[in-house]
Amino acid sequence: MISAIILAAGKSTRMGQQKMLMPWGETTVIGSVIQTLNRATINNIILVTNPTIARQIPQHEIQITTSDTSEMIESLKAGLRALPPSAEAVLICLGDQPQVEEGSVRSVCEAFHKSRSNLIFPSYQMRRGHPWLVARLLWDEILALGPGQSPRDFLNAHSSEIEYVNVNTPTVLQDIDTPEDYLKYKPPL
Repeated sequence: MISAIILAAGKSTRMGQQKMLMPWGETTVIGSVIQTLNRATINNIILVTNPTIARQIPQHEIQITTSDTSEMIESLKAGLRALPPSAEAVLICLGDQPQVEEGSVRSVCEAFHKSRSNLIFPSYQMRRGHPWLVARLLWDEILALGPGQSPRDFLNAHSSEIEYVNVNTPTVLQDIDTPEDYLKYKPPL
């Protein structure tokens, strides 16, 4: 089984407001990410977020783990600790990437089912994006990262092992950090 962790504990300082709850089509930014994963048939979704957002997400849709820190590595660790024993691999998703497409999610999952690679990234024009997948075999290494280390340190140590899946959409590279990003990528009403 492939699970998903959505990292959404950031403070949204560049946005000036809590971006996860901003409108996005008929839902919110975070709601769009959840819907995309659901459409891609990811049945076990763990949202790592702050208590403010957690209170506003329907608990029956996904599993929610709260994080008091906005450090990405700590959020990732919290998500990994919450995964069920049946998970073979996990998609690492960004909560501020509401435009990511179902096809990109499915492509990464299909690549895992075919190759069983430990690390798989979607790639658009030779640039790696999200969501990326990491197999259970490497989770303990992430959990062992110390203070001052980041997911980038982990990925650099395994760069020769990464399998890339080419996708035909820049949405795997785009997140929304600023009001300008939001206006640029927001779907029309």
